Amino acid sequence: MKGFTPFFNVILLALLVGTVSTSKLNVPRLRLSYKDLLSTNRSSIFSGHHGQLSLTAVFLDEYRDRLFLGGKDVLYSLLLGPTSSESKEIYWPPLPGNREDCIQTGKEPQTECANFVRLLQPYNRTHLLACGTGAFQPMCAFINVGHRGEHVFTMDPTNVENGRGKVPHDPSFPFASTFSGGELYTGLTADFLGRDSVIFRSMGGRSTMRTENDEKLLHDPKFIAAHLIPDNDDRDNDKVYFFFTEKATDAGDREGAIHTRIGRVCANDVGGQRVLVNKWSTFIKARLVCSVPGPHGIDTHFNQLEDVFLLRTKDERNPDVYAIFSTISNVFQGFAVCVYRMADIREAFNGPFAHKEGPDYQWGAYEGRVPYPRPGVVSDRFVIFGSTKDFPDSVLHFARNHPLMWRPVHPALRQPVLVKANIPYKLKQIVVDRVEAEDGQYDVMFIGTDVGTVLKVIALHSGNSLETEEVTLEELQVFKVSFTPSGQALYVGSPVGVAQMKLHRCETYGKACAECCLARDPYCAWDGTLCARYMPNSKRRFRRQDIRHGNPVLQCLDQNLSELDVTDDRMVYATENNSTFLECVPRSPQASVTWLVQRDDRKEEVKLDDRVMSTEQGLLFRRLFRQDEGVYICRSREHGFTQTLARLTLEVLQGETVDDAYSRSGSSSQIGQSRTWFKDIMQLIGPSNLPHVEEYCERMWCNDKLRRKHKSMLEKYRQAQDSARKARSKSSGERNRTPRDLSTWEE
Repeated sequence: MKGFTPFFNVILLALLVGTVSTSKLNVPRLRLSYKDLLSTNRSSIFSGHHGQLSLTAVFLDEYRDRLFLGGKDVLYSLLLGPTSSESKEIYWPPLPGNREDCIQTGKEPQTECANFVRLLQPYNRTHLLACGTGAFQPMCAFINVGHRGEHVFTMDPTNVENGRGKVPHDPSFPFASTFSGGELYTGLTADFLGRDSVIFRSMGGRSTMRTENDEKLLHDPKFIAAHLIPDNDDRDNDKVYFFFTEKATDAGDREGAIHTRIGRVCANDVGGQRVLVNKWSTFIKARLVCSVPGPHGIDTHFNQLEDVFLLRTKDERNPDVYAIFSTISNVFQGFAVCVYRMADIREAFNGPFAHKEGPDYQWGAYEGRVPYPRPGVVSDRFVIFGSTKDFPDSVLHFARNHPLMWRPVHPALRQPVLVKANIPYKLKQIVVDRVEAEDGQYDVMFIGTDVGTVLKVIALHSGNSLETEEVTLEELQVFKVSFTPSGQALYVGSPVGVAQMKLHRCETYGKACAECCLARDPYCAWDGTLCARYMPNSKRRFRRQDIRHGNPVLQCLDQNLSELDVTDDRMVYATENNSTFLECVPRSPQASVTWLVQRDDRKEEVKLDDRVMSTEQGLLFRRLFRQDEGVYICRSREHGFTQTLARLTLEVLQGETVDDAYSRSGSSSQIGQSRTWFKDIMQLIGPSNLPHVEEYCERMWCNDKLRRKHKSMLEKYRQAQDSARKARSKSSGERNRTPRDLSTWEE
């Protein structure tokens, strides 16, 4: 693809199956380098027309099969067809003079005084709304993208609008927005200094709406996501939900404590007539709780919200809400993913309001009379009020003083589906795909980290147990993530480019039924001949898939499981009293390895101690004895499935004999020049083992580069031999003649 080049030194694809409590299973099951991804045509990279994208916004348009990107002073449109390589660019710098004004205020010219595109939203069937920071003077424009099937991408640079209230001034400040019904709902800091935190509604035919400047409403918030979710078939009852963190004001919380909130406004809110004029009259919020139950009722809370993803279902009123949380403790670093149901969220908003009599009083549930109509909702079809402007002042005063709900929102099963602690990276972003498998549906989570990886995770529940099991499938470079189930692709961005990654690569799991089954990937199944993409609508007689248990013994009964065992022997030579290493790496790091030693047709497990140690790479002998000779068998076990990985014959050479061989060759400084010691060593090994020695030496000392060099030299040697053979055949008569001067040969 034109413009798509590799920009990662190393990107790992990792597949793992793990539980929170078992560290052995929390390691990647399969690692593939980014070079492998390119060689299989699984990944393609777009890094802009000038080699540096500085990506700040992504919008995936599945209707048009296009990907829209926003960066530093630039916009891009990419076609997503399987064979298309077309991309178009719009250069969009700040308005004249704005960059210079930004620099004069003391801002950084390269990282702040530019037009960083922060918002890309569909406006209508032919246009996108794009907004950028404009060198600390936000601006917006409408981008003509044409109809479906066209690749139009133009902008009128003279038709630029003020973008204040739509994106932040500072390119590093977080914000959240959603566009619906011709109106833009945004949670952001709307001023130059970043102090005016508000929830705005702008554009459209109605007046602009915003929250009041009151810490009871928003106390230093950090907006993460915004989504419109309908309550029922009546579009007048649609609600816009904002997910954010803010400083807690609840009594009993330590100073500076952070709480995660879910806020809500009614899309039909127009403010009050005398109170809350052009201000939200329906804004309410509740706490989102994500915690791990602990002993004695003390839970471990994850208070810092990192990202939110709405997994849309067939019922648009009830999507599943996936959220990443982190701890903010200096002692303990942990991350969790919690899933929330809309029924629980609505129950919290329909419950009692939180109330506090005064600064010295405790928070509690409001037990007084709640005015009618209930604050936080817009009158429905059965109520006499036409709009919020008709609400009594008592309703608006109550809404202003009671924005917080008393009951928090707990996740499904009241605990996270995934927890990671003391890991060398941070979980930052999440997207989810619901996949149909042989034994049910699975939600595949793609979780982005701050070190340039994506964890592809499945959370499994066994029966009524609350414990979860993970299946993490991929690690990819990440900055912004969008997901398209129709194209089966994950779009991953970084400051230097955007990668299109396929969601599955089933053939990498192996060429046997057992290996495909052990992978436990809902995208893949064994079809009788190979590990291939699972298709729910196709019924195959030999199809095998077991995501929940991953048991190849049961799934692959009709397959030849013994074909995975290693049958050839390898020789390893070592010297007595020296150290040596028997290499054996299991196909899966989650597999446990057992070493057996065979002597005189008797097998026994290798006894491990300080002298003989088992490592992740094999068996280490720190000091070798003559009695250590034997055939060492390396076996792995994973999910009840056992296979032989290596069979190594260890032959120990007597230390004194080897020393004598070296001493006969001279001092150590002469060994490099003398070759007689090598002949002595070969005599110790014996002529019958010479083929094994040649194989051993090539395996130990010949890397791929040397093998290629030796192969080319061997080809040249064979060509020279053929040429010499032809020359000898032509002069066969000459070969039988005696030399002209026999005396010179005798000398």
